[in-house]
Amino acid sequence: MSPSKGARAAGAVLALAAAVSVSACGSSGTGSGSPGDARSREGSTSGQGDRSAVTPATSPSPTRSYPLSTPPRGIPSVRKHEAARGPGWKPASNSGVVIAKGSDGLADEGKLLAKELKIAYRGAVAARAGDVELALKSGSGSAESYTLTTSGGRVRITGPDQAGVFYGTRTLKQSIRADGVLPEGVVQDSPARPQRGLNLDIARKYYTPGWIEARMREMADLKLNQLGLHFSDDQGFRIESTTHPEIVSPQHLSKAEVRKILALADQLHITVVPEIDSPGHLGAVLRAHPSLQLRNVNGVATKGAIDISQPAAAKLIDELDREFAQLFKGPYWNLGADEYQALVVSDPEASYPKLAKLAVQKYGPNGTVQDLTTAWTNDRAAALAPYKKKFKVWNDGLFRGGVVKADPDFEVQYWTGREIGARPPVEYLNEGRKVVNFNDEYLYYVLGQPNNFIYPTGKRIYEQWTPLVLRGTTPVPERYSKQIQGGLFAIWGDFPNAQTQDQVANGIRLPLAALSQKVWNPAEPTLSWGAFQSLAAKVTSAG
Repeated sequence: MSPSKGARAAGAVLALAAAVSVSACGSSGTGSGSPGDARSREGSTSGQGDRSAVTPATSPSPTRSYPLSTPPRGIPSVRKHEAARGPGWKPASNSGVVIAKGSDGLADEGKLLAKELKIAYRGAVAARAGDVELALKSGSGSAESYTLTTSGGRVRITGPDQAGVFYGTRTLKQSIRADGVLPEGVVQDSPARPQRGLNLDIARKYYTPGWIEARMREMADLKLNQLGLHFSDDQGFRIESTTHPEIVSPQHLSKAEVRKILALADQLHITVVPEIDSPGHLGAVLRAHPSLQLRNVNGVATKGAIDISQPAAAKLIDELDREFAQLFKGPYWNLGADEYQALVVSDPEASYPKLAKLAVQKYGPNGTVQDLTTAWTNDRAAALAPYKKKFKVWNDGLFRGGVVKADPDFEVQYWTGREIGARPPVEYLNEGRKVVNFNDEYLYYVLGQPNNFIYPTGKRIYEQWTPLVLRGTTPVPERYSKQIQGGLFAIWGDFPNAQTQDQVANGIRLPLAALSQKVWNPAEPTLSWGAFQSLAAKVTSAG
């Protein structure tokens, strides 16, 4: 029975393979050869008419050849990679992390990386074969930029500031997790947006310090750099207070626990932004100070609202703000300013005549409750002037028109178009304000899913959202891009028992990864959602 076409073809392939194998053995003088050697030999003989004419005596010694490298895989993806040929780098028994001369400030970054890769930390000594060297190098890049060079069996990570070098170590760590190797070549990387992170409501739901610290480590690996802490609301005041211990909830963070969180934040290059929201969302504070509760024309208490006509109200909030400004020493402070319930009624002046009367006394016949509220927020910022803070407010705390204007330096955290009188994003942008994206369509994880909120998915963020999509699903014009500082994913505890801490952690893992991709790298993602999800499973695991 004659062989089929397929069998004849298979036999021919086997015969050719055997011939190549014999040639390889003869040319090398040994009985072995690597796949790289085979590629090199094929390349050196391409275009020659008769391969059998090359005798073992005249064949060149084989040299190992590598294909051009591909960019290291991680989340977020790197923005620029110069490919090269070589084996790349992987941790080995002789590998270590060293710090370049004059870069002693990178010791924390070096020790962390060595621990993560399970290799030695040798400090400020000369790099040798197999090492990772960290170095500060002045240049024109931003503080968060870095250059990562893999060549000659070594890795060198440089940046103008510790933050950039740290992010370079995250790229190295993720590449090892994803593929076991850091590819050959040069990475030049920096974030598209300066503010990238997570906003956490610890007022309505208590989270343990360990849980918060675990989220910060995940954030750092994703190159996220900002953690908002909303720790005062109607349901709770969750950090120890020495000026007003009477307002503190039974379940709370001690100042010692907060200091530990802040120390870790510094190590991970995360800025913590505290928020004591006012003049609304103050129910926990007002339970201990009922005389400061705002009441309407009928004497009915207004939920969470402080009576801004009373000097004692300003004194109380300023005392709290000053106390916590000494604990949270970062550059930002969130004043809140949203959802003051005196302004959500159809006629604030009729409903709150006491506020209306004071507004007219202070600002003339055109003065309104809105003006009084705007002035309250301005005054809280002024009281914190000695602490040199940059102030943030929620978008529905900055109003259209009025006699009193909000401080022009207030940065807008744009979250919604649902609130009464909510202004479109372009109004703030046209005022020249900086805006941070908190779009509640994509970035709001509201426990219990009240008020038509649904848990956001990483897939929607990855496929549909960009920092320009500030409200709903429509982006603002590209000309405003430079004013948009970035984006934060927000967890709110409206129904705190709807999910456990672990469920929350699992629910936000992929959304945070998708957010990090979009605020770091402005290019259209090259991976499908399925491929991105698979990569996230490798690089965002604990450890």
